[in-house]
Amino acid sequence: MSDIQVGAVKSRKDFRAFLKLPWKIYAGDQRWVPPLLMDMKTILSRKKNPFFEHSDAELFLAKQGGEVVGRIAGIINNRHNEFHQENIGFFGFFECIDNANVAKALFEAVASWTESKGTKGLRGPANLTSNDTFGFLAEGFDAAPVIMMPYNPQYYLSLLEACGFTKAKDLYAYDFHRDTPIPERFVKFAEKQLRDSKLTFRKIDLSDFDNEVKTVRKIYNDAWVQNWGFVPMTEKEFEHLAKDLKPAVDPDIVYLAEVDGEPAGFSLALPDYNEILKDVNGRLFPFGIFKLLLRKKSVKRIRVITLGVRQKFQKKRGLAPTFYYETYERGKKKGYEEAEFSWILEDNVLMNRALEGLGARLYKKYRVYEKL
Repeated sequence: MSDIQVGAVKSRKDFRAFLKLPWKIYAGDQRWVPPLLMDMKTILSRKKNPFFEHSDAELFLAKQGGEVVGRIAGIINNRHNEFHQENIGFFGFFECIDNANVAKALFEAVASWTESKGTKGLRGPANLTSNDTFGFLAEGFDAAPVIMMPYNPQYYLSLLEACGFTKAKDLYAYDFHRDTPIPERFVKFAEKQLRDSKLTFRKIDLSDFDNEVKTVRKIYNDAWVQNWGFVPMTEKEFEHLAKDLKPAVDPDIVYLAEVDGEPAGFSLALPDYNEILKDVNGRLFPFGIFKLLLRKKSVKRIRVITLGVRQKFQKKRGLAPTFYYETYERGKKKGYEEAEFSWILEDNVLMNRALEGLGARLYKKYRVYEKL
């Protein structure tokens, strides 16, 4: 390992190298979708990303013989540690050649930095939090990645294990095609719910976007409060995310549920623009934006990113199956042919049972690792 050098990113040159390394790692990989460089810069910007108002991160590059061969970020998520009463560091944005010594050098540098901040142990990948891209793809490498979900070489799993990391939690992704028959029992249950005069589903009102965002944030932070790894988003963080997602939203597949006029849950699905972004090669300007706009209507797959039901309605109303059925009906009307539901915790019994009842197929697993 003597010829491997790991240092913190301090210069613009190193930051550019940090951003561009994936193009080397995934060269020739037909399934990889290049990230938008402008989005990566925003995520890592201390001025633009509200995450840095309460937490911290440090970027590192590994070089061998003067060539960049790996990258990683050390992350101190103070809100996670306060909320879960833990004292753990995180790593993220990991990319590395297939070399265990390089990986070990990267993790040693991150562990040294996070421990200097008073934490013990590492968990990840989290880019930067569990509300962002989370985990490594562990199963399902034969299928293309969908929007805002991780993709990585299969050898990353071996590198993590060689560095002493073990599984902390698996995250599930389900695939569903519009031609898949829905079990009659599932349909009857959902349709019975939909006939209930107290329950209404409505599209999100983009003309009243700010107030809708406030409503959704309250549902979001309540619905997942007991889930492993969840950290409530601050008002600024949620508004920042909503602003980024707004241009990509198809309002016909984003909707709220109300019970007696009280917000009870919401569902957020996005068209899978990865089908287009692959050809953009990380840049929207000057010509990538035209590719996106011209091909926008050709997208036939969606990703159901978030489906949240407030705790008081989770078991009492059984809304999760009805949400999934409603998403299926709305998506089919818009001409979408396929959906990915992701991600769901492996031990989230209610959501997993609902998707299995719908007839969805568990086709990918993502893994969060830790070394304590």
